[in-house]
Amino acid sequence: MFKGLSALSESFRFALNAMKNNILRTFLSLLGVTVGIFSIIGVLAAVDSLDKEIRDSLSTLDQSTMIVCHISFGPTEVPRWKRKNFPLVTYDDYQYVERNLPGLKAASYTISVPSTKVTYEDVTVERVNIDNATSGLYDIESFDFDEGRFFSEQESNTGSNVAVIGNVLKTQLFGDGVSALGKKIKFLSRKFTVIGVLEKQGEGVFGPSKDEAVIIPVNIVRRIYGDNNRSTFPTLTLLPEPDVDYDEFYATAEQKIRQNRGIKAGETSNFFINQLKGFASAIEEVIGVLTTIGWLIGGFSLLVGGFGIANIMFVSVKERTNLIGIQKALGAKRKFILLQFLFESILLSVFGGLIGLFLVWLITLLLSAQFDDFNFVLSFANIVLGISVTFFIGVFAGIIPAIGASRLDPVEAIRTGM
Repeated sequence: MFKGLSALSESFRFALNAMKNNILRTFLSLLGVTVGIFSIIGVLAAVDSLDKEIRDSLSTLDQSTMIVCHISFGPTEVPRWKRKNFPLVTYDDYQYVERNLPGLKAASYTISVPSTKVTYEDVTVERVNIDNATSGLYDIESFDFDEGRFFSEQESNTGSNVAVIGNVLKTQLFGDGVSALGKKIKFLSRKFTVIGVLEKQGEGVFGPSKDEAVIIPVNIVRRIYGDNNRSTFPTLTLLPEPDVDYDEFYATAEQKIRQNRGIKAGETSNFFINQLKGFASAIEEVIGVLTTIGWLIGGFSLLVGGFGIANIMFVSVKERTNLIGIQKALGAKRKFILLQFLFESILLSVFGGLIGLFLVWLITLLLSAQFDDFNFVLSFANIVLGISVTFFIGVFAGIIPAIGASRLDPVEAIRTGM
């Protein structure tokens, strides 16, 4: 056992010395692997960061959530001319579904409207998103409050002038360390009482977060914009109970909305029920494609790097033929010679990979510092993957030259070397 460890240690030292004696060649050899690992792990890190950000953005919504509106979020067989004439989802649709849809945990009706300015005394914040909904939104989205509460069902139904504001907007209006509860803010030509402040969320992938937004009861917006304003974008969000059969719930929801709209059997539905579960699956497919592209791009670089290392190893064997002959003449075994060159190949590859990983890590730090709301990450799994790939590249690139070196006849090697 100790003899084996001694042989490994000595082979390792020979490999290091050979690399030190040929610095320029060593650098050029590992450059290809560096570029390959940088390409693969860089793309994987970017994809992982994007995947994490998307999942974090979707984490506030249950994957079984359905969004009903007049457009489809994905491909559809309904002709464009017919889709353009679909009626908007109405508050009446919301009320009917909420009363009659079995297995419904929560429903929320919202209308997307333009941003506006919000004022408090002499402070004005421009272009604030006016989110609005019924009280059911609280049960659909995972809201965490810094202070206060969400508006009640009664406040929602009557359209009370109450507002929940984002954490950043609260700081912009009132400053740090000041409670916003009970304060009057003005927008949409009305004064609203702040009843809640959300915890900071950070920027979302699918548009602005609620950090700089204000949330009010939807019935206020209905009174201002009306119920059939094509410049707005009303949606109905449905969340089924956890133990309800998803497909059955979907079919029943479609049936109830058709029934409320008087759509006869055989006629095409004039609305779409977009499934968040299907949206998440589509995102996973895109992430998978991006990962494959990353492997293809980096794979070619690694292939070139591997051939470069193999070529250098063949040259190294040829240059050290005389030394190999002397070592074998003095009793060095084939295994010692093989490990000596194999270690050199592996070290070249792994060092190149480590440099590539270091560059990826450096770029993730720089990008994370540049974009405060998007966190670029280099996961431990990707680090292990990068080192493992470079290790196997080193083995495959060096195994044939190493075997060739170990099989040299000592007399012929010494004579050839001379």
